Amino acid sequence: MDKGDGSIKYILTGEGAGTTFTIDDSTGDIHAIQRLDREVKSQYVLRAQARNRLTDRPLEPESEFIVKIQDINDNEPKFLDGPYQATVPEISRIGTSVIQLTATDADDPTYGNSARVVYSILEGQPYFSVDAKTGVVRVSLADMDRETRENYTILIQAKDMGGQLGGLAGTTTVNITLSDVNDNPPVFDQRLYQMSVPESAPVGSVVGRIWAKDRDIGVNAEMKYSIIDGDGRDTFDISTDATNLFGIITVKKPLNFENKPSYTLKVEGANTHLDPTFRHRGPFKDVTIVHVSVEDVDEPPLFGSPSYYIELLEDAEIGTVVKTVSARDPDAANNTVRYSIDRSSDPKKFFYIEITSGTLMTVRSLDREEVGWHNITVLAMEMNNPTQIASVSVAVRVLDVNDNPPSLSHYLETFVCENAKAGQLIQTVTAVDPDEPLGGQRFYYSLAPEAANNPNFTLRDNQDNTAWILTRRGGWSQQDQTIFYLPIFVSDGEQPMQTSTSTLTIRVCSCDQEGNVMSCNAEAYSLPASLSKGALIAILACIFVLLVMILLMLSLRTHRKKPYLCDEEENVHENIVRYDDEGGGEEDTEAFDIAAMWNPREVHHPLGKIRQDMMPEIESLSRYVPQPCVIGVGSGEDSNVQGYVLAKLLEADLDPCAPPYDSLQTYAYEGEGSVAESLSSLQSGTSNADHEYDYLNDWGPRFKKLAEMYGVLETNTPPMW
Repeated sequence: MDKGDGSIKYILTGEGAGTTFTIDDSTGDIHAIQRLDREVKSQYVLRAQARNRLTDRPLEPESEFIVKIQDINDNEPKFLDGPYQATVPEISRIGTSVIQLTATDADDPTYGNSARVVYSILEGQPYFSVDAKTGVVRVSLADMDRETRENYTILIQAKDMGGQLGGLAGTTTVNITLSDVNDNPPVFDQRLYQMSVPESAPVGSVVGRIWAKDRDIGVNAEMKYSIIDGDGRDTFDISTDATNLFGIITVKKPLNFENKPSYTLKVEGANTHLDPTFRHRGPFKDVTIVHVSVEDVDEPPLFGSPSYYIELLEDAEIGTVVKTVSARDPDAANNTVRYSIDRSSDPKKFFYIEITSGTLMTVRSLDREEVGWHNITVLAMEMNNPTQIASVSVAVRVLDVNDNPPSLSHYLETFVCENAKAGQLIQTVTAVDPDEPLGGQRFYYSLAPEAANNPNFTLRDNQDNTAWILTRRGGWSQQDQTIFYLPIFVSDGEQPMQTSTSTLTIRVCSCDQEGNVMSCNAEAYSLPASLSKGALIAILACIFVLLVMILLMLSLRTHRKKPYLCDEEENVHENIVRYDDEGGGEEDTEAFDIAAMWNPREVHHPLGKIRQDMMPEIESLSRYVPQPCVIGVGSGEDSNVQGYVLAKLLEADLDPCAPPYDSLQTYAYEGEGSVAESLSSLQSGTSNADHEYDYLNDWGPRFKKLAEMYGVLETNTPPMW
């Protein structure tokens, strides 16, 4: 239809139309307007149609066609997982596979040789090679040793076009590590080990460490050590440490320098994991010698026995030898040993040990019933080195001696019913004895001699360590007698025989028909039926209130008798109060009645009168003033006034509640150089004995006035007042 006149217009649609491909609308030629890449898109589906240019009507149906992109060798081979890591055992044979490599080529494998890859090794000869077709890397050198060289790096190339000239190539690296195999036997780094250990080292102590070196690593270097010979085979032990590389020598039995100062051990070290392939390289073990020296240590004394057991009768006399313990110094010096008892093990000091001989003896009486076992700790100390102390346990069992009398247990009081008949059982008695005879307890019962023929009760020994108390008669009555006392004689069957007498109290009681006690009193008291509980409570409340009132009255009366000033006596001190005001002369007569001083007889009180509500506690020194000086002194009015003043002064001195008051002052320092020492008269009133003050004359002129005031007056000395 296309005549070439331009009346037909071509239209292109589909994949890439307008972007990758375009069409000439006049001629219908299709052109690529972008670079094509088969590896991105290998084909395109397009549609084309011819239309009338003027009317735009289609001249034919739409046609579809496919554009395929033809491949060219524009992509090199690539190792997508490189670089690679590989491991191969050392000493591997030639041809052993290490790793397979695969290179990928994006070109079309169906068209030409663009995607046919060939492998080759560029670096790593002569140790490894690669298969050209499969890419398998193999060992190409025999007996490669890990201990000589462990790591290898090879470079592998992949080339397309079958390796021909012009082909594209890609490379990758492979890191190959030789893994270890047990191909080396262990070797001790020393042929002779020298070690030392103190003799005091406890069992299990580490003596030293040995090592059989192995050039292999991991499990191939793990060792097991054993003592195969030597005189210390039974004294020492060897084990492998946590890394399974080193041998640890330990003490297996206690050491003693004095018995054996050195030991020799023959130790073998062997691999625990053997490879049968390399067994011909063996033996995979080695032997060394270990010499162990025992160091001397100052050891504590050693007792002849680890413990002592002793049996001793409880009646052993004081000073009885219990046991002689012995200890010695195990060292070559053989120092003297001294003995003692650990007092915490014998706090009551029942035992004593002789310090030099170790003889243990009693110093107090033993009592099995009080302490049956004595666990004593005896100490032994070196005399030249007190820090070296050993101890041993001495168990003393105190054996029983029949030294305690039996006695009735529990039932020391019982009852008999008024309706009891003759021969009726009223009580079963048993006895106890703190002693423990070997054959067991055996008690014998009987009535005491003074009660053997009593008409009321009898005793039957049951021969089984019990006895029955039976009635001998009937007709019991509380009106006749309410209590009976029955002495019971008890003895044991051991030697020396021990006896005792216990009194059983038997009450006569009213009982019901079943024998239950109703009353054990001659006259039972009962409340009147008309007295209720409320009335009883009211009576008790009244009694309580009455008691409280009586106690309150007694308390008030006691407080009234006590003088007020005396209650505050301990709070009043000797104080000097100074007044600067002078008297008012005749004006002072208005303050008191001066006539009372001129007529003392009108107000005079007996000289001996003191306060009746309190006993004087402190007496004045003026009690030593002779009585003639107080009564009848002088004559006339002056003497009356003087006598009155002296009488009032004496009365005030005898009255402990009249001011000023003495108070006890304690001074820690009284001065130095005073021949008179303390002049305090405090608390002198607590003594009823008279004081002598003549010594004041010997104190010198400074105390002359005091000597005149308080000294005893001579008979020819004129009155003091």
